Parts: sequence; structure tokens; C-alpha cells
Amino acid sequence: MIRRPLSALLCTSLLAFSALTVRAHEAGKQMAEVANLFLSILTPEQKAKATFAFEDEERINWHFIPRERKGLPMKEMTPQQELLAHALLNTGLGFRGAAKAATIMSLEEVLWQMEGAKAADEAAKAAVRAKRDPEQYFVSIFGSPDMKGSWGWRIEGHHLSLNFTIKDGQLLRATPTFFGTNPGEVRQGNLMGLRVLGKEEDLGRELVKSLSEEQFKKALFDAVAPKEMITAAEKRVNMLQPEGLSNAELNDAQKAKLREIITEYTDRVRPEIAAELWADIEKNPVFFAWAGGKERGEPHYYRVQGKTFLIEYDNVQNEANHPHSVFRSFEGDFGRDILAEHYKKSH
Repeated sequence: MIRRPLSALLCTSLLAFSALTVRAHEAGKQMAEVANLFLSILTPEQKAKATFAFEDEERINWHFIPRERKGLPMKEMTPQQELLAHALLNTGLGFRGAAKAATIMSLEEVLWQMEGAKAADEAAKAAVRAKRDPEQYFVSIFGSPDMKGSWGWRIEGHHLSLNFTIKDGQLLRATPTFFGTNPGEVRQGNLMGLRVLGKEEDLGRELVKSLSEEQFKKALFDAVAPKEMITAAEKRVNMLQPEGLSNAELNDAQKAKLREIITEYTDRVRPEIAAELWADIEKNPVFFAWAGGKERGEPHYYRVQGKTFLIEYDNVQNEANHPHSVFRSFEGDFGRDILAEHYKKSH
């Protein structure tokens, strides 16, 4: 296998980025068209739940736990409305991300089967059913979907939070992007063996186990993995310390593995958005840090971060069978970078 030098990969990425930014206009147009079609078939009561002013604080009120949420739940939609909600979801995600998102939603049924069977009575069963429902995912539209001005949308529920910001139809931001699964590996029923975030886990372990003793000492920041991602659901994040092991200290095979990890996260969104993420990622050093055990089944955590982005992966809960993962942008979360001038004029 012939490996191209990083400079060649960077040139290729930038050329691809130049071509794909032309298509970003098409992505913004698709999002606006589908969002408007979705809104057009809602009742007045449904629309009141689904829509917010763009400046509403609810736009950055994100989380990944099962909790009370604003927005319109799929449970309250007609089949036609729910299909259009999924169509909106697919305007922002790549094939890999769309498949993972749909499967994460389906795992709520697995949790219902696991937990509902243990319920003491019908009232307890009903409580579990309400909590573990594949249709308890909420659609929220912020502002007016248009090719001029700023607007955004979010689809969110347990273990899934997808946040998109669009400005003038062509500047797109897609973070925070959170995917989690419980169970991490399904160990009973028809889906036995399914690991939605298995690739994210395996790639991180492959990289850490390839490190030399000296490299590992620099990458390891704690022998015990944190119980949750360090940034959790913070509305704004900064680079975490210690930074860890720099990609400049990796050999070629390790660099390729690190790139594969990042790609697993960037490919959750559609290609033109991913290309823009890579255009920033490849300009600066990237750091890898690890906490916890190296073997499967041991609680573990890793992060990958650079000047512009942060990836966190944590798998500690339920005997290390309940992973959480997120892609954040230090300046781009909720479109802060593309909206900077807008905020300056507004305030």
C-alpha cells in the first residue's frame, strides 16, 4: 500500500473542500426546503411546540439524557410528519451518521424490553414505557428556514443530540453532535451482538495499545476513567488539559489510526460539512489522551483535540457497556463563529 505524505493529503483535502463548499449552498437549500415542508403540515398547536425564535436560549439548551424537553416529539406526529422529520435529519447527516442515529433511537425499545420486564406492576411498566420510547425524539426549528438570514434546527432525545446552524443558506455548522448507546453491546434479543459505537471504541483501543511505553505515559492522564465525558453537556467548551500525546510524536501507522478515529466522527455529518471540518483539523497539531484500562470491558475514556475541535468518548457506566461520544467545535458550536458579526450588530 502506497502512503501519501501528510502534505499531499492536506492538498487533496483542501481541493475537495473548495469543490464541496460550492455544494454547501445545496445543503442549506435542502435543509430549508425540508424544514418548511415539515412545518407546512403541522397543526397550529404542533407548530407552536416545534418553533422558536432564533435568539431563544432554548437553541443552546441541549442534553443527551432522558429528560423533559421542548420541541415537538415524534410521538405526537402523524406518520407523514414523522417521515418528514426523518427527512430533515437526513439533510444533515451522512450515510454512516443517519444509520447510527436511527439505530440509537431503536435501542430505546431494547431498554424497554430489558427494564419493563423487571417492573413490579402495571404502573411501573407504564413509567418505564414513557421513559424508554423510540418516538420520544424532539424536533425544534429556530428562526425561519430561508436562504437569507440565520436559522437552525435540532433533533434530540435520549443519547442523540444533533444541532445545525445555517447562515444565508451556505454557511453550515453541525455541532455539538452527540451519539451514545445503552447498551453499548446488545447481549440479548434479536439485536444481540449489535454495537452502534463499536468502531469508535475499537479504534481508540487499537491506537492506545499500539503506543510505546514512553508514548503511553504521555497520553495517559488518569489510571481511572472519568464517570462521564469531562465536558458533559456544557454549552461552550475549551481545549482540555493535559493535552496528551501530539500527532507529531506518532509513527505513520499510528497517525493513520488517529486519522481513522477522527473520520469516524466527522463522517457522521454530510460530506461537505465534514470537508470543512477537515480543512481546519489538518492545519494544526492534534492530541490524543487516554484514561482507564486498555482491555475491552474495562472502563475507559479517550479524547482527540486540536485547535478548533474536541472529540470525547467515555465508556464507564453499566460495567463499561454504555458509551457516550461527542464532537465539539470550540468556536463553531451553535454557529458562534459564523454568527459573530450578527451578534455584534444585534448587541
